[in-house]
Amino acid sequence: MSAASAAQQVVVVMGVSGTGESTVGQPLATRLGVPYAEADDFHPPANIAKMSAGTPLDDTDRAPWLDAIAAWARERQADGPGLAGVVGCSALERSYRNRLRAAGAGFYFPHLRG
Repeated sequence: MSAASAAQQVVVVMGVSGTGESTVGQPLATRLGVPYAEADDFHPPANIAKMSAGTPLDDTDRAPWLDAIAAWARERQADGPGLAGVVGCSALERSYRNRLRAAGAGFYFPHLRG
């Protein structure tokens, strides 16, 4: 990623569960001197209850979760130019990445494969 493409961007370290989004994302954020966020922390209580009951989330459930991640990114970007933060997030479906992009925040999506 060039310096120009890093400006005002949030890195979303993505991959299927267990590929190391947090393992890579946390030290990356530390090394870059930017905040780190774990996407699971952005789920609203209704999603947490649903997942705790063993019920899979659907796209309607994920919409407020993705919007909360995008809001976090916009808040970080308000801090000024440069890389704004790192998030560990599955974001595997293109529609989820597009929803984040449509929120107006710049995102970079390295995809971990294990």
